Amino acid sequence: MYRRLLPLCLLLALAGCSSSHDAAPMAPVSKEELAPAPTSTAPATAASAAVTVDSKTSAAVKQHLADYATVKLTADLSAFDAKQKKMIALLVEAADSMNAIYWQQAWGDKDALLQKISDPTMREFAEINYGPWDRLDNDQPFIEGIGARPAGAQFYPADMSKEEFEKSALKDKTALYTLLRRDAQGQLISVPYHEAYKDQLQKAAGLLRDAAKLSQDAGFRKYLTLRADALLSDDYQASDFAWMAMKKNLVDIVIGPIETYEDQLYGYKASYESYVLIKDQAWSKKLARFAQYLPELQRGLPVPDKYKAEQPGSDADLNAYFAIYYGGDANAGAKTIAINLPNDEQVQLKKGTRRLQLENVMKAKFEQIMLPIAKELITEDQQQDLTFDAFFQNTMFHEVAHGLGIKNTLDGKGTVRKALKDQASSFEEGKADILGLYMVSKLAEKGELDKSKLMDNYVTFLAGILRSVRFGASDAHAKANMVRFNFFKQQGAFTRDEKSGRYRVDFDKMTAAMNALSAKLLSIQGDGDYTAAKQLTDQMGAVDAQLAGDLKRLDQAHIPVDIRFEQGLDVLGLKQP
Repeated sequence: MYRRLLPLCLLLALAGCSSSHDAAPMAPVSKEELAPAPTSTAPATAASAAVTVDSKTSAAVKQHLADYATVKLTADLSAFDAKQKKMIALLVEAADSMNAIYWQQAWGDKDALLQKISDPTMREFAEINYGPWDRLDNDQPFIEGIGARPAGAQFYPADMSKEEFEKSALKDKTALYTLLRRDAQGQLISVPYHEAYKDQLQKAAGLLRDAAKLSQDAGFRKYLTLRADALLSDDYQASDFAWMAMKKNLVDIVIGPIETYEDQLYGYKASYESYVLIKDQAWSKKLARFAQYLPELQRGLPVPDKYKAEQPGSDADLNAYFAIYYGGDANAGAKTIAINLPNDEQVQLKKGTRRLQLENVMKAKFEQIMLPIAKELITEDQQQDLTFDAFFQNTMFHEVAHGLGIKNTLDGKGTVRKALKDQASSFEEGKADILGLYMVSKLAEKGELDKSKLMDNYVTFLAGILRSVRFGASDAHAKANMVRFNFFKQQGAFTRDEKSGRYRVDFDKMTAAMNALSAKLLSIQGDGDYTAAKQLTDQMGAVDAQLAGDLKRLDQAHIPVDIRFEQGLDVLGLKQP
């Protein structure tokens, strides 16, 4: 535990203060604060108190800053003319605006928090984490006295119980784009995102429209315009279809409330994030051929036919990109290396999804994290099987695999996402991981991938698990990886040498375990069986003492857990638009 930095009453007050741009209080802590009256009951003297940090606290946080390797986000923009560079600058500015909204969703008033932190190291760490909880250490508070991170973040009233939520008659209480708040009488009400974050969203929409005017690609121009409209209406489907229709644009932006990882209470509420991307045309051309195999791979899934009756859309595509900006949820904690969107189940069934491989970020993680992990924990004679090509393939087909399986439960009561609630994100990530490896093996059998290199994929897959479990138990990917690690361990897919503490993959048993876990996860999703999902996560989602000791060796070897970015217009050599 870190030493005390801020008094608990001050931290609660800072979190409870809503921005002047908010339509409703963002983190109320009492019924008085829940009404549209004062947003904080903390004494004024506490809110203005100076804060100091001792040298031991500063040193501890500095050590945790070393969990992140720094990566510069840039790309060769020489092929773009002045007009297109201005468009890119506008997109970066729009993407940057997601940070302010995400701070409100994850914590509350950013400025009030940071202004009270006098130590620059501690302030930097708070900025990286979008609040006072260490995202790479199971959301542990790095400010003593702040308490546990609220499971519902700032999406729900702090005093709302699950029983109250379940009994509420609000029709849109489970909607992706609403906040739950209380009215002056203390009753639950819903506030649409586009009202709660109106000023920031108007700014972002304006930047997208200005960028659209500069676009040379008609499809991208249409998407930007529709996405701007969506930010102000919370109706994203039309812009999702427009995004799916784009095929030739060299610049891309993903922006809006997308993933639900931040909502650990129910997994219902989406967080704002953004990416600005430049297409790698050469790599994208190599990847294009794989999309045609999706229907065939769906039919071959190792489950009964009822769990694979849905057919992935035919417009799915694969492309590689250089990421030049991450904002909001995308920039918090462990950084995404590939994207599979849209999440809208109707769009997926009609058009499929787009899979975007973030090549430069992936390469950075492989070189700075994966290779050092393998040298510590993979048996020496299998270290040669850890390759970037295998890492790229495993990651790429993880994203492709999101489109396989089933989106709606077999009982006809709704989506898998809503049925599995807080387990949905980790189960979807687990399914994508294991089916991604399944796809690699099947494409190798077809001759589309080099079958002699399949062991590379298996060993790299195991090293990938050891990398991802370090993200912490609060991360959906980490939970999914722990379930897979423990399942594979039970099945003998790998062994651990007691003397060296290194892991060795068993090819045949890995294949069998892959098929068995694929069937298990797909069946639970199709059945919408929340109890079975939670039971599996509870039983197999934890790090045991032996693995904890092995992961500690990685810390002692000073191997980063993840990466952070140097990014922005200055890094790209672009002017302020």
